[in-house]
Amino acid sequence: MKMRKKSDLPQKTCVTCGRPFTWRKKWEKVWDEVRYCSDRCRNERGSKERGSKERKQATPGA
Repeated sequence: MKMRKKSDLPQKTCVTCGRPFTWRKKWEKVWDEVRYCSDRCRNERGSKERGSKERKQATPGA
């Protein structure tokens, strides 16, 4: 098997930060499910979603 150049690997854009990231060997089997470039972005996304839901529930209907 020949080595591939990093520029030849598939890329995606991170849902949280919007930065492009490149395929990694450890993502080989789950590449279709990968949405975030790092654990930090994955954790930030979860806290943002919870925060917005909590704010909506915390403000009583006007």
